[in-house]
Amino acid sequence: MNVLLTSSGRRGYMVNYFKKVFNPIGGKVHTCNSERLCSSFKAADAYIVAPKIYDDGYIDFILSYCADKNIKLIVPLFDVDLLILAKYKSIIKSHGITVVVSNEEVVRICNDKWSTYKFLKSQGVAVPRSFIDVDSVIKANQDGILAFPLMLKPRWGMGSIGIRKIHSVSELKFFDDYVKTEIKNSYLKYESAITPDQQIIYQEYIEGDEYGLDIVNDLNSNYYFTYVKRKLAMRSGETDIAVYEDNKDLRTLGQEIASSLKHIGNLDMDVITSNGLHYVLDLNARFGGGYPFTHALGVDLPRLIMEWVLQIKPTDFKFKDLSNDVFFKDIIVS
Repeated sequence: MNVLLTSSGRRGYMVNYFKKVFNPIGGKVHTCNSERLCSSFKAADAYIVAPKIYDDGYIDFILSYCADKNIKLIVPLFDVDLLILAKYKSIIKSHGITVVVSNEEVVRICNDKWSTYKFLKSQGVAVPRSFIDVDSVIKANQDGILAFPLMLKPRWGMGSIGIRKIHSVSELKFFDDYVKTEIKNSYLKYESAITPDQQIIYQEYIEGDEYGLDIVNDLNSNYYFTYVKRKLAMRSGETDIAVYEDNKDLRTLGQEIASSLKHIGNLDMDVITSNGLHYVLDLNARFGGGYPFTHALGVDLPRLIMEWVLQIKPTDFKFKDLSNDVFFKDIIVS
């Protein structure tokens, strides 16, 4: 079985994880990206420069390439791909191709931080107080409901683009305009166009211990497991240094969210624990930048995906006892 990883970018380590699973069964790992200068191309068995995800011909291009290369599995690696692939999931399936992406509703909940906030709140999960317009933020501050500092983020944000810590009303007004310009000049403009008049979300600043969870459901949205890591350092919006933590409360939280959200594959979730509460900040319905830490613990999600697609008995993974080890991303992916 051949597999295509879309928007592979700099994630050569993901290509290698999939090659270790698919090459031994005669499969090749293909990658595509809209930019030719893409380091993950070096790791792939084959690659192609694709149109941008929002180009009208993108899906036809992908289907044609998959037919030509006998590709039966597509795994997106970037948030921008998710909504489009989810929208055309049934068409892709009609061509005999499995795409590991959640349905449109789930992707919208995860990609749109305001929808994330409303979903989590409806589930009784602790979340930072959030607002969708500047006037509401200023009024909440004047009423003593929201204190500075606060976090300003693109509503349809990804990575660390446009995130600002705000300390005053004057900063709020300045960066509100500034970040909207950043959005306009980046790939965030595509999904932000869905809510053109409300492109920013403003959130209470929570200080505490930061965690990243990989929450896995199978291809039928059945819960499988949750892995918890405590973040020690971040770089460009991704976990750079972390340590494994067997946190029962967070594992339970992961299972509860997985069971209600009904995502497919991996859900990358960011949590801050403060004053005994677990505040959920973000949901990302794909392999997150912190997945290598989970992989280093002995979990092989690419293998699970292969086994689920081929309908063979899933591997019974044994987690390594690495509770006291500090993991550095640049070392574990090298």
